[in-house]
Amino acid sequence: QVQLVESGGGVVQAGGSLRLSCAASGRSFSAYTMGWFRQAPGKEREFVAAISTHAINTYYSDSVKGRFTISRDNAKATVTLQLNGLKPDDTAVYFCAAGAPPYGGATAQYNYNYWGQGTQVTVSS
Repeated sequence: QVQLVESGGGVVQAGGSLRLSCAASGRSFSAYTMGWFRQAPGKEREFVAAISTHAINTYYSDSVKGRFTISRDNAKATVTLQLNGLKPDDTAVYFCAAGAPPYGGATAQYNYNYWGQGTQVTVSS
């Protein structure tokens, strides 16, 4: 079992930056691929970014590539999402997730077993 707690959300103007953190407790953080997903009002939850167990591979959605950066610290059992160049379309609840996806499956929600409660990011124009 893994418990995940996100923090760092808030309200920011377009073009600004935020840093989201996800703290994990429980078993074997370093054994899990970690992902960030988001859900905007009235929309389905979508993939944002993911990082493999020892940070060898990172994955990004096309909409955030070049603006967001995912990283992890296995010693501290944390995963971070740096959000730069924020746009109003980035407004959503951001969720941290842990799982063991097969090769090529890091972007799929169904491959993640554990989820945090989410943190709100609001970008004003």
